Amino acid sequence: MLKKLFYIFGIMFFGFFFIAFFMITVGASGMMAMQKKTAKVDEPAILHLDLEGVITGEGEFLEHLMEYRDEDNIKGILIEINSPGGVVGPSQEIYEEIKRVREKYKKPIVATCGSLAASGAYYAAVGADEVFVNAGTLMGSIGVIMQFANMERLYDWAKMDFYSITTGKFKDSGSPYRQMTKEEKVYFQDLIDQVHGQFKEAVAQGRKMRMDELEPYADGRIFNGKWAVENGFADKVGTFYDAKMRIAEMAGLDGDPKLFKPSDTPDDLVEWLNQNSESFFPGASIMKKMFRPELSGRPLYMMPGAIGH
Repeated sequence: MLKKLFYIFGIMFFGFFFIAFFMITVGASGMMAMQKKTAKVDEPAILHLDLEGVITGEGEFLEHLMEYRDEDNIKGILIEINSPGGVVGPSQEIYEEIKRVREKYKKPIVATCGSLAASGAYYAAVGADEVFVNAGTLMGSIGVIMQFANMERLYDWAKMDFYSITTGKFKDSGSPYRQMTKEEKVYFQDLIDQVHGQFKEAVAQGRKMRMDELEPYADGRIFNGKWAVENGFADKVGTFYDAKMRIAEMAGLDGDPKLFKPSDTPDDLVEWLNQNSESFFPGASIMKKMFRPELSGRPLYMMPGAIGH
């Protein structure tokens, strides 16, 4: 009888715990969704956005750009960049949306580059009206990279055999369990050459350069901010404050302009827990950097610099 009572009590306890956790989760998600609503811009201001870290998706940056692009009191946009670049597609999408805001919504945009604005981040920067840099800013890296690992000998050492059943000869190209064929190398080289061409076209258009002027420096090299200004890859050597005053001038705002910076509120509880994982699991950030979960399931089809960040 006592055993049966303990059994019933155990079921009730876990049932209550599950219901309580469910209610807390739903309630917290609802509160965060309410907080996620667009904050009102009460007076003329400059929208201040950060483009930081490896670009693996559009994320908060594009969300805020699209959220406030048609807001009447947003008179211009200041983009602060500190990024080594990242995945090709999201970098291109950020560049295209920056251009769209300038051309369709008639909002002036200035990019100000801190320590690093390389590759995919530079791709995004050239969509702005003007690019400010520090003299020592590392930038450029106009190129594309795909990286593969051939672990065939490791599998042989471990006495492991792998097989693929595919619907075409290129479906398992880049597989780590075998050496890449010459045909596959040509295929991948052609693929990244096409994207490299798209990158160069964007830089030539954004910086108003002829392709023959750009071509000698579009080999993946990094250059400093002072050199970039002298050779047309950026507009001015200046601080964040200089860039802020310039966008104010372009937007027709007098004096020191008000900067409006949207809050980065997580969409839901799961995202919030992910962002605050270090609070619950010490060392979680180190593990995330080691295993790079944000890149899992993605081909390493990136702008140079992203892998080593």
